[in-house]
Amino acid sequence: MVSRREVLAGLPIVLGLSEAEAAAAIGVSATKFRELRKAKRMPAPRRIDNRLVYDVDELRTAFKSMPHDGDESSEGDTWGDV
Repeated sequence: MVSRREVLAGLPIVLGLSEAEAAAAIGVSATKFRELRKAKRMPAPRRIDNRLVYDVDELRTAFKSMPHDGDESSEGDTWGDV
């Protein structure tokens, strides 16, 4: 059996994603991702020299704040503060 430490040692640590990767990570097209960005429903990228990079933790937080299917509002959403 492989230990947790051995598994973790082999995993890549990803902190930033390109726009295409960020879109894929949340399950939408790059076009839809740009629409979400324009509407400020997704975070702005960080700039590293001439590259724009999306922070995976900020993407996760923005994604988690999206309503579940059937939710009319965030009221009563017990997962909204996670």
